[in-house]
Amino acid sequence: MTVSEIVDRRGNNRENLLQILHDIQDSSGDNSIHRDAIEELAKIMDITVADITGTLSFYTMFSTKPRGRHIIRLCESPPCYIMGSENILDALQKKLGVKLGETTPDKKFTLEPSSCLGTCGVAPAMMIDDEVYGNLNAKKVSEIIDSISKSGGN
Repeated sequence: MTVSEIVDRRGNNRENLLQILHDIQDSSGDNSIHRDAIEELAKIMDITVADITGTLSFYTMFSTKPRGRHIIRLCESPPCYIMGSENILDALQKKLGVKLGETTPDKKFTLEPSSCLGTCGVAPAMMIDDEVYGNLNAKKVSEIIDSISKSGGN
């Protein structure tokens, strides 16, 4: 879907910018928002590139650099940290062979930190795409990653 089609579908109103940006990122093929899309969007919506870039940099769910098909967000809030998120980070890094902020060579997973997922009752927690996983341990993390990998991850 093109930027123009997304704006037409969502409506060319500033209040729709966040959803338009989500749609652009989702349709990019690499889970990111490219500079040419930002420039096209600015022209279509008659807002500045700086305004769009400021919005993108404020919200952590957006990225201007290519990412994997699946985004893993590990909660780093105090409750998750107390409940062992560092151990979960170690397990994820070993399983995926990447560090925070990196993407696996097969472009399947990107590992990112999250300040809070709002799931303190099931700490430590992570989110993969739109699915939250809680009460994590190294074995559970490995099983989740294996399950997503085997299912084709779609």
